[in-house]
Amino acid sequence: MRRRTKALTLSLALLMICGAVAGTAEASDKVKRTSECQGDWLPATPTAPDIMNGELEFLNLSPVKVGKDVNWRTDPYRNRSWSMVFHSLRWMGRLVADYETTGQTAYLTRATEIAKDWVADNPRRGGAKASPYAWQEHPIALRAPALVCLSKHVSASWLTRSLAEHAKVLSDPSLYEKGHNHGIDQDIALLGIGCRYGNRAWSGLAVRRLTETVKLDVDSQGALREQAPRYAIYVHERLKVAMDGIKECGRKVPAEISRRWESLEDFISHSTQPNGFMVPIGDGGADVRPVGYDHSKKAVRVFGNGYVYGRTAWDKPESAFYSIRFGPGLKYHGHEDHLGVTYYAQGRDVLVDVGFHSYENSGYRRWTMSPEAHNTPSVVGARFRGRTATALSRSSIGEDRQSYRLTDRAYGVPRTRSVLVNHGDDVMAVLDTVPKGSRVRNLWHFAPGLSTVSDTGGRIVFKDKSGWKATLVQVSMPSCKPVSGLQVVRGQQNPYQGWVSPAYLQKQAAPAVVSPASAGALLTVVVPGTDKPSLSCSGGKVSLKTSEGSVSFKVSGADLS
Repeated sequence: MRRRTKALTLSLALLMICGAVAGTAEASDKVKRTSECQGDWLPATPTAPDIMNGELEFLNLSPVKVGKDVNWRTDPYRNRSWSMVFHSLRWMGRLVADYETTGQTAYLTRATEIAKDWVADNPRRGGAKASPYAWQEHPIALRAPALVCLSKHVSASWLTRSLAEHAKVLSDPSLYEKGHNHGIDQDIALLGIGCRYGNRAWSGLAVRRLTETVKLDVDSQGALREQAPRYAIYVHERLKVAMDGIKECGRKVPAEISRRWESLEDFISHSTQPNGFMVPIGDGGADVRPVGYDHSKKAVRVFGNGYVYGRTAWDKPESAFYSIRFGPGLKYHGHEDHLGVTYYAQGRDVLVDVGFHSYENSGYRRWTMSPEAHNTPSVVGARFRGRTATALSRSSIGEDRQSYRLTDRAYGVPRTRSVLVNHGDDVMAVLDTVPKGSRVRNLWHFAPGLSTVSDTGGRIVFKDKSGWKATLVQVSMPSCKPVSGLQVVRGQQNPYQGWVSPAYLQKQAAPAVVSPASAGALLTVVVPGTDKPSLSCSGGKVSLKTSEGSVSFKVSGADLS
């Protein structure tokens, strides 16, 4: 009898589970899926069950518990990005999207409660419960599509009024971020509201502004002017959302938007190192990995908006890669990295950019944006003039060797850097010159996995855990005398030096080489894969010998060739 009772109980339990599953499937079949609620704008975290449990996880930070009556002034990490995501209400949209796929009405009920509570507690003119982040331009732009999504299933005057108010703010030209990814988000939001309620004035304005913004933000070569290549990925993704929205609205996508969107792919691909990770220039993390973007056959590409990218071959992790920065002065997501270089060779990071830590106004954030956080030269004793443009005044691009000359007056006097990259026998040579009467110094940031083996006579050898080695050699020119007094700094706090940021809100000690001040030109040669390069000069010729072979190049004034 006991066995029969257990079997009967199990059968009833299975019947209840199957019935519940069938009921959910039947309920979801009755809910219409909408383009407004389904799409890649939805966050991966928090999930619908997390939200129903009152737990919000943003930016890989620990989940935060919020009550049924949400306190919209919650700011647990004093982090602007966290607050922006919080007030975007995309996480509320996650519930509506999952309601469409599961039919669980509890999801829609809770989404409605969250949105209604936000509207009540965050009037545009402010109030005791209102957050200062509530009506900032980017949260508005990201929140509007989530509210449009909700409106596909909820008909309520408070929601209609709020969307109309969002449209009014989004239409305000004084609040529009033209030529910026925020402007693209604003246009997507206004387009969505205009199409939802048949307001052609709103949707028409959105398309006109979007066309102008894209022409400013993405140049004819596909380079993003925001000075952080990883934002090209974001802009590419958001333009796809915008173009889909324009079509669904019954409008024609302007040809200029389509062309610029397609051209971004080549820029993204050229900005990606052979290991698959994007070079962390500007506000771009070292952990960004673009996938599925087409590239041209060219191994070297000069983008007029300030980027030189070169590699030995595509689709080979062991190939060499380098980047050089020049162009317009700092703006948007850029750093003071002009004349800066990075170098990847033999399947490894060698010279790196310090990268992106966060948007918080901290001493470390300010340092990561400064010239001292990049592989750049400085004029000793002169004041740095931020936002100075840098010219690429010469380039010579061969199959196995490329060389460039860059110059600016960021320190009030001309500083010139020539860069030569040799492939096959991997070598990067950099010549820094300043006018007579000035002194030059430079900085070299090496990958965090490298440690110092030796430091003597203008020669520093690094190695990784596998025993692979790389060497930096520095000599004064034209004397060709080894530079004495090179200093390796790692994990220094005051002032900051010898750090990299491998991911958001992370920092890791890494070796940085600081040269002494020199009255002459400084020639720096980086040789991957060896600890015993032999460097000599004869006239204007520099010869470099290693166990793998020999490389020679010419020094003529401020040029390398």
